[in-house]
Amino acid sequence: MPRQFILASGSQRRQELLSQMGVPFELYVPEVDERLNGSAEQVVVELARRKALEAARVYPKAAVLAADTLVTIEGEVLGKPQDLFDAARMLRRLSGAWHEVHTGVCLVVDSAAEFAHVKTDVLFSNMTEDEIRLYCDSGEPLGKAGAYAIQGLGGMFIQQIHGNYTNVVGLPTSVVYQMLKKANIL
Repeated sequence: MPRQFILASGSQRRQELLSQMGVPFELYVPEVDERLNGSAEQVVVELARRKALEAARVYPKAAVLAADTLVTIEGEVLGKPQDLFDAARMLRRLSGAWHEVHTGVCLVVDSAAEFAHVKTDVLFSNMTEDEIRLYCDSGEPLGKAGAYAIQGLGGMFIQQIHGNYTNVVGLPTSVVYQMLKKANIL
């Protein structure tokens, strides 16, 4: 019988990406304290670790995958906007500028944890105030690190990307695939 596989995430995008990979999974949404200091890399890896370990505590015989994503611009961390005003502020900050998308991934199998960090550089087009308002009015920026969804309407404002596209969506599938293969889950 195949090992139970848990995705420790409430992210619809991560669920969709894992489903596209053809990996059967069950969902568990861990509750962890997300207040952390440190570099973006340290924060996303630590949050992925906390989420994975919380799920592994509930499902000790399962393999558990967790991830966390942050956007940074010139050292400033842009998490999920608190409201539409915060989303508009973030979009103004990203407009016409390069930023980084960091995702930390943690896979726990038999109490052993493997970690990965992926960084993707993204260049936003210059956005007018009308474009920012219309995009915010769509509701899409809410619940997304950096206040945009590259796979949705937000993709219209992406001028260039250097690195892993699915990392910007929320789960670097090529990295996850290699981790799952190494752990004999695939």
